[in-house]
Amino acid sequence: MSIKAENLTKIYGKQKALDDVSFEIKTGEVVGFLGPNGAGKSTTMKILTCFIPQTQGSAYVCGHDVTEQSIDVRKNVGYLPEHNPLYLDMYVKEYLEFIGGIHKVGNLQHRVNEMIEITGLGLEQNKKIGALSKGYRQRVGLAQAMIHNPQVLILDEPTSGLDPNQLAEIRQLIINIGKEKTVMLSTHIMQEVEAMCGRVIIINRGKIVADDSTANMQTAGGERQLITVEFDKQTTHQALMNISGVIETKEIGNNTWQLTCTTDKDLRSDIFQFAVANALAVLTLQREEIKLEDVFKELTKKK
Repeated sequence: MSIKAENLTKIYGKQKALDDVSFEIKTGEVVGFLGPNGAGKSTTMKILTCFIPQTQGSAYVCGHDVTEQSIDVRKNVGYLPEHNPLYLDMYVKEYLEFIGGIHKVGNLQHRVNEMIEITGLGLEQNKKIGALSKGYRQRVGLAQAMIHNPQVLILDEPTSGLDPNQLAEIRQLIINIGKEKTVMLSTHIMQEVEAMCGRVIIINRGKIVADDSTANMQTAGGERQLITVEFDKQTTHQALMNISGVIETKEIGNNTWQLTCTTDKDLRSDIFQFAVANALAVLTLQREEIKLEDVFKELTKKK
């Protein structure tokens, strides 16, 4: 087991940032750790990387206790914080040599060159970090997290500030890393989670509210499908709710409706029959899966 959290609780003054959080992440998993701002994501990651102590509970990384064996944990973890702290007056290559030296990396020069190639920093390696764009600074942060070849990578908003081309490259890099290492990453970009992560953990108000495979998560909260239909004339919410299997309706345009339906059958034929019975013509009809973003909103909405 690469990461194990047992009943983690963190209290800041009177605020409980984490409330009895437990989960396990196996070797070789790429797990998206999601939640709204202030949900406890960064707090959990800081505990796992020994930056802050928990108030109660325990956590282990590669079998090492984060409280009792913090040095061993740090040897096995690569960490990219949300606010990527870098020495802006150091040159890229100089900085990576510095970090590698702290970790006592063998054959350091070769490893630095390898990290520069992997993260696409070749053209920027002789620049000062302060002269880099945010996207390239993020690459430097990824390089320093990986330079000591850790077994576990914990990445807090790793794609922040990247342009679409950089984002695609870093996404592929993380996918490749996940074939050999354990990756736990936090992001607000749901498409990134769908593309990179095989599993999703969602935290809200300090509590785990969902933990499942990405595929299963897309049907969290009940088996549902979305059907968008455009009629040639007006109809009503009440009329559409009479279609068996329709759970919810939402008018999203002129005579265009989004229907949330059960998935025990394909309701498109029923919608056609409804249209015929009500002297309506169907102009467009499209079925789609529930997106992870929809599930996230449902699980973390304020009540």
